[in-house]
Amino acid sequence: MEVRSRNNRTTGWRATIAVAMSNYIEAGSIIAIATSLSLWQEQFGLDNLAVGLLASLSANAFGAAAGAAIGGPLCDRYGRKFIYTYDLLLYMLGVLLAVFATSYGMLLTAFILTGIAVGAGVTASWTYIAEEAPAHERAAHVGTAQLAWSIGPMIGYLLAVVVAPLDLLGSRLIFAHLFVVAAITWWVRRGLPESGLWRDKKNSQNEGPSFLGSLRGLFTKKANLTAMLFLFGVYALWNTVAGQSGIFQPRVYEAAGVTSVTEQYLLQVLMWGCTSAATYLGFMRLADRMSRRWLYCSSALLGVLAWAALIYVPPGMFTLLFFAIGWGVSMGVGAQAFYGLWTSELFATQYRASAQGVLFLAARVLVGVLSVWFPMLLAQIGLQGLGLLILGLLAAALLIGTLWTPNTQGKDLKQIERERYGTATAEDPVMTS
Repeated sequence: MEVRSRNNRTTGWRATIAVAMSNYIEAGSIIAIATSLSLWQEQFGLDNLAVGLLASLSANAFGAAAGAAIGGPLCDRYGRKFIYTYDLLLYMLGVLLAVFATSYGMLLTAFILTGIAVGAGVTASWTYIAEEAPAHERAAHVGTAQLAWSIGPMIGYLLAVVVAPLDLLGSRLIFAHLFVVAAITWWVRRGLPESGLWRDKKNSQNEGPSFLGSLRGLFTKKANLTAMLFLFGVYALWNTVAGQSGIFQPRVYEAAGVTSVTEQYLLQVLMWGCTSAATYLGFMRLADRMSRRWLYCSSALLGVLAWAALIYVPPGMFTLLFFAIGWGVSMGVGAQAFYGLWTSELFATQYRASAQGVLFLAARVLVGVLSVWFPMLLAQIGLQGLGLLILGLLAAALLIGTLWTPNTQGKDLKQIERERYGTATAEDPVMTS
């Protein structure tokens, strides 16, 4: 019996790691774009608006939003495995177009396709991982996706430093490495089983909910509506800042006085290394054991302080290191990790992936709207001019997540579903202190 339990645990972690690679691919795509934007701009003679469109229609914003909007309901209808079996095929097509892009139109198409694939894949991966994880280790398993998301940029920026002498050819090679990772991940995933919770729900209802049925349930049940408002406040507001940081951070460093591209990239390697370490040592090891409210609050507050230092403190080595380490640690234990966990916990099985899709859509739309104008605003009014917007968004996410932390820790998903959708909690179905 003990051997079977150990084998099931090992199999569960293998599935978690294989599915979590969606997050490595997503983050890797964003960094591949971030480190190549200036090179593409020079190659094709693009203005700042054209660069903003590339960023906003990519995996960082509208492209991923479209994929999430489509993939979430399809994931509830046809299963989690349906999405993560086919999304990477579309992704591989997109990155190949980027590798061989010879025009702005070809490059834009590549970014849109990879974005759609990423949006569909990430919503399915967070859902699948949480549904297959043991209740007492759910944060550890969900945190694996966050860990993969942070390792992707760290490796991406390291590769960017190594291939920098190759200019645009080096950027094409970074996209090529993502193709190889996606192909290996797709092959490994083919042998994974369907989510047991989704399969049980489908068998009890004879079929999964329709595409529109999942969306209709999301917007007609009070438990779903209030959970979506809470998670929008936690994730979408925070991600509007993180999205600009992810793709435009080298330009932000330049605005802060760091003009060396190599130094910009090495700061990012440090930042994402801190994110990876904080995800493992902080979120994965602590979020199943200690107060989630205080863990979230402390990490979100650190993020606010890190950005305040970068924006308002005179630039220098201490300021830059404080930002890279502080923001890195904050991202590792903060809003995105908790969003992946809470979104899986607060929705019933038949709505879970659709909720991921709608919320991911909303978050990436906000990122996309700002991304269109961010390069121009940064050039015209500077980092201090954008400071109030950046800090306001982060502070709002800090307050919302801290005040309304859900009471779901240590409970299995079926128990949470009974509590939230049953008559006993009908009057207050979303958050408890």
